[in-house]
Amino acid sequence: MPKERFLQNSIALIYDFDNTLTPLAMQEYTVLPELGITGDSFWKEVNREADKTKGDRMLTWMRLMLKKIADKEKRLGRKELRALAKNIEYFAGVEEWFSRMNRYVRKHAPGYVRLHHYLISAGLLEIVEGCTIKKEFKRIYASELHYDHNGVATFPSVLINDTMKTQFLFRINKGKEQLDESINEHMPENLRPVPFSHMVYIGDGMSDVPSMTLTKKNGGYAIAVHNPRDKGSISICEKLRAANRVDYFAAADYRKDKALDRYVRNILDVIIADIKHLHDVSAMPGRA
Repeated sequence: MPKERFLQNSIALIYDFDNTLTPLAMQEYTVLPELGITGDSFWKEVNREADKTKGDRMLTWMRLMLKKIADKEKRLGRKELRALAKNIEYFAGVEEWFSRMNRYVRKHAPGYVRLHHYLISAGLLEIVEGCTIKKEFKRIYASELHYDHNGVATFPSVLINDTMKTQFLFRINKGKEQLDESINEHMPENLRPVPFSHMVYIGDGMSDVPSMTLTKKNGGYAIAVHNPRDKGSISICEKLRAANRVDYFAAADYRKDKALDRYVRNILDVIIADIKHLHDVSAMPGRA
């Protein structure tokens, strides 16, 4: 007899960070101002260097940032990077968003559905760890730096780029959330704690396409958000929707009853109904 399916009653809301939860990249609130460098000039230099060396853009920005920190003779260790996170600004409603979504699920699925929030970012974990919203996430996946015996950052120790983000979706899917846990072994779909159909990925642009595509192709949901003040970001969202990369796109306004709030609540309703159906079926006589 096949093993009985256990109740997959977890929902995952998964977020990118830069330009999804914040109007600017986290470096533009923290490290770059500390070095007296503008975001515009830094990212242009990153793009030029990456084109010149044919290197990975994520590795390139990390390398250039470390070089500039050394050139300026600045000490920016873990403690300093966490402290700089106090300067980060969020889109409207972000800081209240997580608790409101939690309350919504508790109200509409009391006792049998669990909602978890995850962050997958190409930015620095050291900075995210100092953010006011850090406590809202069950797990944070982000790039990290290596520090020498003096606490000085010397080189990247963990890199997350566009395509690498997708491995963390599988970690969430399989419940193998620690980086030292292998996700390569086969796991039957009915034994995976968070089915892709219970995932909602929220990102802002082309760097999120691999994660959006993977989530949607496996029955989950993808939402693109744009800066209401940036026409270019709106255009990107329109292209993603036209290419069927996302289910919805909306302004990155996380306040109650705004479009993003309504879209996510609608998706949660569908997922909750699916979980409730499975819950009812499993409770039927002869199904225990």
